[in-house]
Amino acid sequence: MTRLLLVGLDEPEVRDLRPLLYNSARVESCPVLPRIKLEAGELFVAPHSSPSYRPVSRVVFHGIFEDDFAVLSVLALWGGPCWPLARGMMDARQRIPCLVRALAVTRFGAMKRGYADLGACVEARGRETLVAKWGESHCGEKKELFTGKRRVEEPTLIEPFVRGEATRIHVLGGRAWQIRMAGERWPTAIHHAGAVVLAEAKADRALVEDARRIGWAFGLEMFAVDYMVEPNGTKHLLGLNHSPNVTVFPEHREAYLDFVASWINDGTMTEAYRRIAT
Repeated sequence: MTRLLLVGLDEPEVRDLRPLLYNSARVESCPVLPRIKLEAGELFVAPHSSPSYRPVSRVVFHGIFEDDFAVLSVLALWGGPCWPLARGMMDARQRIPCLVRALAVTRFGAMKRGYADLGACVEARGRETLVAKWGESHCGEKKELFTGKRRVEEPTLIEPFVRGEATRIHVLGGRAWQIRMAGERWPTAIHHAGAVVLAEAKADRALVEDARRIGWAFGLEMFAVDYMVEPNGTKHLLGLNHSPNVTVFPEHREAYLDFVASWINDGTMTEAYRRIAT
């Protein structure tokens, strides 16, 4: 029997996904990272509530966890059907390598960035404001604005602070939405009550095309790309999120569950997976 592993989906999403499944797969749901092992090309999972490992034939992975890089890497090594593509998630997981790959294909990569290693001192010029980003967190964590001098306590990415409209392009298969971030203070986010998702037809075509180009390079069919758009229209790539939130906006949640159910029910690899694997 096919055993499907769902990683990172909360109970409401698992509950609403089950009625959409019409094949005979047995579903193993783990809202947090499970224990996994790989033996001679066969994948096994052991939920934290169970000491025993069980074979897994398909995986749906959603979410970003503090220590998930090894799990994503093992899923990529396994090479079995995983959605989104495990290698794409692995390549996008670490902040600076992900940014380097995205900058290689974006049209909006003119922003000059810096880097400071452990113990280094960085100094902004004049009245310049800079952004320090460290670690591998998302959702606005581990980033700060600074002026003057700053001594970094761990490896840190340095970016100029750009004023404008924080915009996210959320892509899922053939669909794409533009989200305008909101918040009373920096950084803005999609979780703020003032955040707005535009109708698909109103999304900025240049940004959507750019985001799709980036996603194609990673082999991902669901992702979000964040941009900053200055008042004069100049656009800047900020970064790629390989596992964007799908529950803030109802239209994203519905589209996500339908897409996942279709992938599970069809029992086939996605186009992105097929292209990378062959």
